[in-house]
Amino acid sequence: MAAVIMLWCLTRLWLVSTALGVNAFTGYGRVDPSVDKVYRGWYEVLGNGSFPLHDVTWQYPPGAALPVLAPALVPGLDYGRAFIALTALCDILIFVMLLCGARVAGRSLAGAWLWTVGLAALSTMPWNRFDLLVTGLAMAALVVAANQRAWSDRAFGVLVAMGSMVKIWPVLLLIGTRKGRYTRRVWVAAALTTLAVAASFAFTMPNAFSFLSGQKSRGIQIESVGALPFHLARHFGWSGTWAAKDGSHEFVGPYVEGVSLTMQALTVLAFGWLLWWRQRSDLGISCALPDAALTATLLFVVTSRVISPQYMVWLIGLAAVCLLRPDTTQRPVAWLLLAACLLTTLDFPLLYRELRDDGAPLAIANLYARNLLLVAAAVLSGLRLWRATALRSIDPAFQAERS
Repeated sequence: MAAVIMLWCLTRLWLVSTALGVNAFTGYGRVDPSVDKVYRGWYEVLGNGSFPLHDVTWQYPPGAALPVLAPALVPGLDYGRAFIALTALCDILIFVMLLCGARVAGRSLAGAWLWTVGLAALSTMPWNRFDLLVTGLAMAALVVAANQRAWSDRAFGVLVAMGSMVKIWPVLLLIGTRKGRYTRRVWVAAALTTLAVAASFAFTMPNAFSFLSGQKSRGIQIESVGALPFHLARHFGWSGTWAAKDGSHEFVGPYVEGVSLTMQALTVLAFGWLLWWRQRSDLGISCALPDAALTATLLFVVTSRVISPQYMVWLIGLAAVCLLRPDTTQRPVAWLLLAACLLTTLDFPLLYRELRDDGAPLAIANLYARNLLLVAAAVLSGLRLWRATALRSIDPAFQAERS
């Protein structure tokens, strides 16, 4: 345990100080523009008692107001550095949670190692996004659910709902809940919490659901799986280009709308497969809930029209919880995700301008490698989850083999 704690301390000392702009070796400077400009701009609007309206960069449920406003509670720091201090605190709490989880008999430190190395591989980006908070809530929900105490199911539902009110994706954790009364208690707790949070924002702050209109015209963001053909097509006479649109850099031009519809159809198919898996599976085994959460999130990431670098924080967090359990099916998937983290940092910020503006071969090759790794991870994750759960309930020979 001492080794992982030491590595965590060393990597965080370097990366957090760099994010704060106070690292003597990397130079003093301002914090990331995502925090200092975008988040600060939202903070000023939200501080006046209203959600952003007609702002294409605001695409989050109303609960996202909380991490944006939270830096005001930190004394003695400007907005940007207060925000990074809070995300660093989230990182500390997550790391401690993984260490405590590993102390349970039969558990592993692999989750703490993955979290330590995976976030470090993403450079300073995780501390410049509020995704650390959302990921922490999702991870805490899965850890709480594993306690199997009388209150665990309802606490799991509450935490999932709280995460989903900041960013939508934690709702995917509900796909692996054990059938019967457990699922009913979890889903009721999640629904009631969602209604309570949504109502509180709707009645106190105008435009709480303005984010919904920002999703209608989403195109193909240049880092997504759907963007891969267009990066090559640019070198073979395709007349399209990229544009700053809907809060991201997206391709515009011939065939983009068709690919966008295809990606949406793949998302629907992924959801259908998850429902089919749930119907045929034995969800009583201990690894089913966290493993299914990682599989579902991976499927929705690779079929999304957008893949932002911070999505890797979600995946590393869920994989870290999976690795707490020695019986997890997702160990090989975690290795693929770790490799994808390294390529993600090469993509953004190191090669991003070359990818976007020039279509440089090295940048395109790196993006292909990263996205194909994610697709491979999603397929492998689904196959291993199916084999461990769905086949368990229908194949007596497989069940005998596992026992």
